Amino acid sequence: MFHYIVITASACYGYQDQGVMIAAANQDLWQGGAVCGKYFQVTCTGALNQGVPHPCTSTPTVTVMITDFCPPPGCKGNLDLSHEAFSTIADPSAGGVKISYQQYAIQYVFFKFCFDTFYWRVAGC
Repeated sequence: MFHYIVITASACYGYQDQGVMIAAANQDLWQGGAVCGKYFQVTCTGALNQGVPHPCTSTPTVTVMITDFCPPPGCKGNLDLSHEAFSTIADPSAGGVKISYQQYAIQYVFFKFCFDTFYWRVAGC
């Protein structure tokens, strides 16, 4: 897994801002763009190179949203994290780290609020 700093138009959202905790997926994960907008929990598990033997931070897990495609042969890992996401889990000077990852299901909870007064009541409450 590697990281990038320069932001360009993404394959999923163009220039629409999706925040900073974002990532690009490799060809195996990409599935023709079906992974766009999906969330992954990524954990730093160790070093990829001898230069930084202990790259993982004390907060080695981050949740990122897939916003882009990392095409071969330039994509050297499964995920290419934004600089902000990478620096949360690892020392940026490491360049790349070993990771474990899993798709993260976001569950939404919806509430129904009803307001009424002596004079009126909202329909459907």
